[in-house]
Amino acid sequence: MPHFSVLQLVLGTVCAFFVGVAKTGVPGLGILVVPLMVLAVGDARQSAGWLLPVLCTADVFAVIYWRRHAAAWRLFSLAPWVLGGMAMGAVALGLGERVLRTLVAAIVLAMLGVYLRRRAQPENSHIPAHPVPYGVTAGFATTVANAASPVMNLYLLSKRLPKEEFIATGAWFFFVINLAKVPIYAWHGLFSTQSLAFNALMVPAVVAGAVTGRRLVDHIPQRLFEILVVALTAVSTLLLFR
Repeated sequence: MPHFSVLQLVLGTVCAFFVGVAKTGVPGLGILVVPLMVLAVGDARQSAGWLLPVLCTADVFAVIYWRRHAAAWRLFSLAPWVLGGMAMGAVALGLGERVLRTLVAAIVLAMLGVYLRRRAQPENSHIPAHPVPYGVTAGFATTVANAASPVMNLYLLSKRLPKEEFIATGAWFFFVINLAKVPIYAWHGLFSTQSLAFNALMVPAVVAGAVTGRRLVDHIPQRLFEILVVALTAVSTLLLFR
């Protein structure tokens, strides 16, 4: 049985719980686990492989909880650009992890700036977000760092979806995309006996988080929900620069 330090187990449990909450209730919380998992593993590149199975586990609960609210058709125009971004990310995984982390953070902050500018100009708020930059960025960010949630959150916010439809549509997106990343990560050797044993230990925390998130979302007003998504996206993205 692989050995894990107390710090790894504590940070891993926090990450797994936050992932569960993010998938079923507060999407902006999810990206916080990226820097936390880096701290737990000690290597940003390897941490992607440790985190992916946790995300996939939570995705299952999310699509089950929100299967009646999904508007997957809103993602059709995004799909080819996401695949293109994933292909770029698969190649970029060979670069240094520090370079990748900084690049992803910079891209997400740029997207956040675009979103806030659109919100500040009501005359442009009816113009839908273009799928090309969001799709390519989401595909790239999710492949190199499991960090596409800020981009997708901003894209779905621009569609002005009710919070239930917002969460459900995002859940289906990540369910498919995260499964598609498994062979890419396997090719780059990001899975190991130790990482998979760690993932097995985290399942109870994922379940607890998923149940908590589902209960939280029923008590969060739509306006507060959007503010939380934007605020958590901004704060957590800045952490990627550390």
